[in-house]
Amino acid sequence: MIETQKARYPYVAVDVTEEDADLASAALFDLGAQGVEQRDATTLRRGADGRTTLVASFEHDQDARAALAELPVAWSPRLEEVVGDGWRDEWKKHFEPFRICEGVVVRPPWRPYEARAGEKVIELEPGRAFGTGLHETTRLIAEILADRAEDVRSSTVLDVGTGSGILALVAIALGATAARAIDVDPDAVLVTRENAARNGLAARVLVDGASVAAIPDRYRSVLANIDAPTLVKLAPSMVQRVAAGGRLVLSGVLVPEAAPGQLDDVKSAYARLRLEEVRRKGEWIAMALRA
Repeated sequence: MIETQKARYPYVAVDVTEEDADLASAALFDLGAQGVEQRDATTLRRGADGRTTLVASFEHDQDARAALAELPVAWSPRLEEVVGDGWRDEWKKHFEPFRICEGVVVRPPWRPYEARAGEKVIELEPGRAFGTGLHETTRLIAEILADRAEDVRSSTVLDVGTGSGILALVAIALGATAARAIDVDPDAVLVTRENAARNGLAARVLVDGASVAAIPDRYRSVLANIDAPTLVKLAPSMVQRVAAGGRLVLSGVLVPEAAPGQLDDVKSAYARLRLEEVRRKGEWIAMALRA
């Protein structure tokens, strides 16, 4: 009997300080990582003693080795591999139902959850797209929306860079009539459609790969959870999408201690709007602006 050879998947692990975790994660993605798992004192799988361990998966061994050569020695970069396909679903064990904002709970399809009085439950499968809702950048926008739910109710929101569609679904859970969701990643478009359908909202979430500049309508609420340089680049088109008196909520900006000048750059790019609030969670900042 010939034993079938199991597939082998390479990954690069690094150990960094908590303060450097987000920058190190971004560096790994820039080097071609398909996904990055974070392990620290708050996760079930702990990181290195007193540090945060990032585990980045790569499609090919040569890609992982090339990335390894580019990483700082101080991060203790190392190349390892997993045999077989089980690792692809390993992260699901740690994705449990959680409250993303007041009144809204997110649960994965493989975990049951009984809603309490007044709670709305969103069933979410991140699939191939970014966005479980666990990241600080996503939760910041969700919390701002919940705090200003009266402005979201009975309106159509625009979600730019929708990822898994999580923020569009949160907006509807908070009372929005519908959501227009766009993303340049075709996988994100498909995953958002799937998530809208599994929540019975396919008719209320319009999602495609349109650019912000190509959308003719204006919205009372516009959301964007994207990296700061992209927010700056999209600013002229984004401002045009906000209706008079409407609100723009941005997230994905690093705090000044982690990225000096980034917050100021975004503020300057959106100077045509009135800054209502700057909210921080961990190393990330979200901004609410009013037209």
